[in-house]
Amino acid sequence: MALKQQLTQKLEQRLSPQQIQLMKLLQVPTMELDQRIKQEIEENPALEEGTDEQDDEFDNSDEFEDDNDGEDEFDLSDYLDDDVADYKTQANNSSKDDEERVIPLSGEQSFQEKLTEQLHLLDLDDNEFTIADILIGNLDESGYLNRDLEAIVDDLAFAMNIETNEKEVEEILMLIQELDPAGVGARNLQECLLLQINRKQDGDIVRFTAKKILENHFEEFTKKHYDKIAKKLEIEDEDLKEAIDEILKLNPKPGGSMRESAKNYQQIIPDFMLFENDGRLELSINGRNAPELKVSKEYESMLRSYAEGAKSSKADKEALTFVRQKLDGAKWFIDAIKQRQQTLLLTMDAIRHYQEAYFLTGDETKLKPMILKDIADMVGLDISTISRVANSKYVQTNFGIYPLKYFFSESLSTESGEEVSTREVKKILSDAIDGEDKRNPLTDEKLMELLNEKGYNIARRTVAKYREQLNLPVARMRKEL
Repeated sequence: MALKQQLTQKLEQRLSPQQIQLMKLLQVPTMELDQRIKQEIEENPALEEGTDEQDDEFDNSDEFEDDNDGEDEFDLSDYLDDDVADYKTQANNSSKDDEERVIPLSGEQSFQEKLTEQLHLLDLDDNEFTIADILIGNLDESGYLNRDLEAIVDDLAFAMNIETNEKEVEEILMLIQELDPAGVGARNLQECLLLQINRKQDGDIVRFTAKKILENHFEEFTKKHYDKIAKKLEIEDEDLKEAIDEILKLNPKPGGSMRESAKNYQQIIPDFMLFENDGRLELSINGRNAPELKVSKEYESMLRSYAEGAKSSKADKEALTFVRQKLDGAKWFIDAIKQRQQTLLLTMDAIRHYQEAYFLTGDETKLKPMILKDIADMVGLDISTISRVANSKYVQTNFGIYPLKYFFSESLSTESGEEVSTREVKKILSDAIDGEDKRNPLTDEKLMELLNEKGYNIARRTVAKYREQLNLPVARMRKEL
């Protein structure tokens, strides 16, 4: 078979570095935008904070392209071409397209560290202390030991060269269970609650009844079969209610309580402000989304000086290439920030118009069904762009601060054929459950009938789905004495 050479033409769509940069910036919330700008300023000395009084003075970087004649002519396209763009030639162990998700670290002590501190107050030899330390290290974030003692015995033998047995490890575990907070080191919920109720035992009949329920009728308690418990313990409903209330005061996640107390709560900074003024909605964007950035004048001067000497010096040519890259990078970033601001405002303005009835009244039932495509069609942008804008963005209104995703919901048809938001149905569902008789809570079937009476065509399984999305338990689990 003979070898052939031929020329072919093909059309491809490629994302430019500017487009990649803009897509990443679009999904960055206001809280992180400051850090992103500082990072860019540190990496690119041609980018500075502040306003540029002569923005157009150096817009035409091609003015130096004609200074060099001959076969070694310096062409700006040599380093701006997509095929050899900076984002492709960088040596890095990870793709530049990868999203960086940074998990903030708390400076507070974990509950495991606080338990280890308490170990020093116990009279333990070196081996016992090591066993206790390993047990604490195996506790999950809620304070439970979810590993078998047999597996921990094997770990101690192979990793720590400590010969022990399950009985000795269990004895050490019982010592850990005496530490604070009460209930830590339990192997299941029943043991956790019993550890806490045992510390409260002081001859009180209510706590004694609560302990008997946890010891002998835990399954009935979890399923809220209160009538069976009352019958077996031969107690009145009022006594049972007091015992149940005592159990409900216990903490099912003792480790989590310490973690929550040491938790650093992140303050939400809204990206938009939308307020009603004399019946009109006024929209503004957070000033942090429109930072003042400029191109360094020093680097512009450097470009002029290097361009003048580029004919005779190879070093000057290399310096010229470097300076132009930094200047172009600075201009790309400034343009991307401006385009980000425009896209954010354009999208939020479309949401404002679409949900105007809600923003004027604050009535959740006024929310219209809205999906990403609705807004994308209004602003003429791609659905993925709208998704990036809605991600991790917040708006401050007269009725509170909401994530943009809050205003998106599917539609549901009423008997009259009107399209309503599923959020409206969920609001009615939530209000019905809040106002129900807790001794006889509404089943999904009853809730379906209630919604049907209001004109909402909805099936029982859909009611169950919405109830689960609202994190509301089934009727039996909502029952109270």
